Amino acid sequence: MNWIEKFKWIFHILRWRLSWSRRDLDYRPPGSDPDKFLSAREAAALINDHAVVFSSGIAGNARCSVFFYALRDRFRQTGHPRGLTWINAGAQGSRGRVPGTVEEIGLPGLMSAYLTGHLETAKAQLKLGAKGDLELYTLPQGIISLLLEAQGRGERDLLSDVALKTFMDPSCGTGAAVNYTAGQQFVRREGENLRYTMPQPEVALISAPYADEFGNIYFKNASTITENLPSVRSVRRHGGRVMVAVSEIIPADPQNISIPKGWVDYIVVNPYNEQTISVPQKRYWRIFTPEGRPDVHRAVDRLKFINTFLKITPVRTPVGQMIARLASSIFARVVPKGGMINIGVGFPEEVARIIVEHGREEDYIFTTEAGSYGGLPAPGIFFGAAIHPQHLESSSRMFERYHDHLDMAVLGFLQVDSDGNVNVSQRGEQVTDYVGPGGFPDIVHGAKHIIFIGNWMHPCGFVLKDGQVVMTGKGKPKFVDHVREVTFNGQRALAMGKEVYYVTDVGYFKLTDHGLQLVACFPGIRIQEDILDVSRARIYIPPGRKIPVIDPKITSGVGFEPSIPPFRLDSVLPLA
Repeated sequence: MNWIEKFKWIFHILRWRLSWSRRDLDYRPPGSDPDKFLSAREAAALINDHAVVFSSGIAGNARCSVFFYALRDRFRQTGHPRGLTWINAGAQGSRGRVPGTVEEIGLPGLMSAYLTGHLETAKAQLKLGAKGDLELYTLPQGIISLLLEAQGRGERDLLSDVALKTFMDPSCGTGAAVNYTAGQQFVRREGENLRYTMPQPEVALISAPYADEFGNIYFKNASTITENLPSVRSVRRHGGRVMVAVSEIIPADPQNISIPKGWVDYIVVNPYNEQTISVPQKRYWRIFTPEGRPDVHRAVDRLKFINTFLKITPVRTPVGQMIARLASSIFARVVPKGGMINIGVGFPEEVARIIVEHGREEDYIFTTEAGSYGGLPAPGIFFGAAIHPQHLESSSRMFERYHDHLDMAVLGFLQVDSDGNVNVSQRGEQVTDYVGPGGFPDIVHGAKHIIFIGNWMHPCGFVLKDGQVVMTGKGKPKFVDHVREVTFNGQRALAMGKEVYYVTDVGYFKLTDHGLQLVACFPGIRIQEDILDVSRARIYIPPGRKIPVIDPKITSGVGFEPSIPPFRLDSVLPLA
């Protein structure tokens, strides 16, 4: 990327930063039908006390910002609406860093209960929950989206074996309740399944690109459509209200209507609606749409630069880059051509980047839980969208695909234990440390192969020196005897026939009937001092087995191709 392009994207970031809280809560398009088109303030006034509200969107995509602002403003002025039960599937907060998220309505009294798949970014709600001022609940993201579909069919619950024998299973965990004031239970064990339910939404709030003068809604040029259609069907089935925020009114196009006018009660035109975070819908980026054929490598460079400039995506050290190369080598050897893939946020994004850098992106079908099918998952603040997806679909349809057939998932971890269990949902003992499962339980449920990737310790205590990985200090082990919360059950995965790998900066492990088996180590790693003495999890090494060394091309990156074997059989490490 040359300096002209860098200046262009820095200017883009600065313009967004200077205007990111702009809103006009009283705006209504001149000449529009007053029975259909309302101002945001008028729409907020139609939400009653104690209503159950569902908002669509994920991370920075399709944010319902104008509704959040209007509800916050009305509550501060009138004390209403109060006691809302709020539901959303994907993460909709910003960790208190960016305005216009669900955190705008994280005020004492406005909400009485909050149910979502991912709580970590909703810091305002977590703080209320820690004080006992808000009931906090969590369910898997895919289960929430599929419950909406069930409600749209007139059903009240969903029977599934997703998240069986994890913390979500009341027979061995806490279930849906996150804090001590959460008195309801939305999941119960029935044999070898879980019976899920959730409150019936009375109001659906969604964000879409456009409406026409008659009230039809269009998803054209959207970055995601997440739960838009399932939430509309759920609410319409039960006589509730559907409210849609759009960026502008366009000429009617009967062939491309996404939601017909009869399904929509009210429309708010918000000229500041975004396609995705920092990108106004009126200046949408084609790279996030199925139309056109953008230069994928150039698009990757653009998004990487923006994320790095914002300090969202860390600059990976040589050790971090080597971990990603190792994971991509395993990935390329176990995933069949044409296989369907899910890539998690953080370290997993580096694996996708390496696959693209080596021209292998056309070999696989990358997807996102937000409903992007094909293309390349967008990293960092753009998570959920994809670079040139083949098409966009609802998140419920995507999770159906995941439950039925997913060839590979590449995901991060907080902790791994002796049985291969993984914790991604609870960072610490405090309510404010809670993360939530997100779509993780749905994804690992269907995946045939799973790569968990992350550091051996926190913080990372290794450097790369003269081709050798050297320990510089001991951090807190991430491989423990028992994880704090079981988000992934290793033994159940084995029973289901899954292949599970754990890739770290000491080497990689595979889940076997004996537990975590050490497969190969990076050059320079001492098995006793750096692995066995550090790990609190039991590590299995077959009797008489010599541990091979990972290929130096993976360590250095020189001459690396994802198709090379992960390790060399002619080079082994001593066990002590």
